[in-house]
Amino acid sequence: GSWHGVASWLWVANDENCGICRMAFNGCCPDCKVPGDDCPLVWGQCSHCFHMHCILKWLHSQQVQQHCPMCRQEWKFKE
Repeated sequence: GSWHGVASWLWVANDENCGICRMAFNGCCPDCKVPGDDCPLVWGQCSHCFHMHCILKWLHSQQVQQHCPMCRQEWKFKE
């Protein structure tokens, strides 16, 4: 007999879903077809985490001050 290994991967985040698009972190944002390096997760200094595309779109839509959509602190990308 033979068997087929199935690989799966998970981002490690403090939540299961992106607070912006509500899609799972181990999936991808609505604009992407395939999860992985093309749709990475990014963290803010406030420790909230989002799909990179979601937070970039969110920040782009903020006219005045850029803040975290979850806690409203000023948004700064975690180094």
